[in-house]
Amino acid sequence: MAKIRQLYIPFMGYKTYVRIVGYNYKKTPLILLHGGPGSTHNSQELLDELSDADERPIIMYDQLGCGKSYIGEGHKELWNSDTWVKELENLIGYLKLKEYHLLGHSWGGMLEIIYTCSGKERVGLKSLTLSSTLASASLWESEAKRLITYLPLKDQRIINEAIQKNDFSSKEFNKSMMVYYHKYVWPKFTKKDPLCLRRKKVKCPEVYETSWGPCEFRPLGNLKDYEYLDKLDRINVPVNILSGADDESTPLQNKLMYDAIKTDKRWTILSPSRHMTYFECHDEYIKNVIEFLNYVDKKEHND
Repeated sequence: MAKIRQLYIPFMGYKTYVRIVGYNYKKTPLILLHGGPGSTHNSQELLDELSDADERPIIMYDQLGCGKSYIGEGHKELWNSDTWVKELENLIGYLKLKEYHLLGHSWGGMLEIIYTCSGKERVGLKSLTLSSTLASASLWESEAKRLITYLPLKDQRIINEAIQKNDFSSKEFNKSMMVYYHKYVWPKFTKKDPLCLRRKKVKCPEVYETSWGPCEFRPLGNLKDYEYLDKLDRINVPVNILSGADDESTPLQNKLMYDAIKTDKRWTILSPSRHMTYFECHDEYIKNVIEFLNYVDKKEHND
């Protein structure tokens, strides 16, 4: 049975909350990077059972500024990729991990790409799993505009007017945005769904707005110039790409990522699923990740 350990790691004068599942297991650990920016690890607790099924430690954490790593508003200078890359480096160093795998979902996948393609040697990194993510902010924006055209005409009009005016504050826009979310991102959760999906999150809107922008469709924050398609050839470890058939991380985005990666790679589209593939195709997702991690571990051993 996987044992769970919770701790806080000192970082930049603050603390990073860390949750380790199966710290008693001996396989190479899997580090999970959650979405957002500014969300939490909460929903990734759905992957706890992977630890027992594969007898592998899983390390998840709340990135600085959210969840149990919340430090309040008024820290805009911290909400950028440099901070979160340093936080990941700090976690790996503090836990003295000689080897590790990474799995990043959505923004977590972006962080994974930034971390890996920085030009800095990542000693001990064994593989990447890129889960419903992106390598180009401009492509994400253009694909979002295309996805909007499949919404009801009323919602299309409201969203497009908000984009044109750069004003996303109205109740009407928020209602239409939820239509988009429920079509491409997540379902409407009920009391029958796991508690980790319904548990109240400690979020800091300043984090998301500073780094990404005021809405999902237009990257206007400091990540607006995130363009890594031409840098993905720097990746030198095996890569596992996962995305949903009805995901806002569209097949076009994932196909271009897949083509740009030159190392050992695979890509699986999970269906039926929106953005939260590890929830909507839970069993298939876990099976896929376990098979990939063991393939990499075995390959490393044989080499």
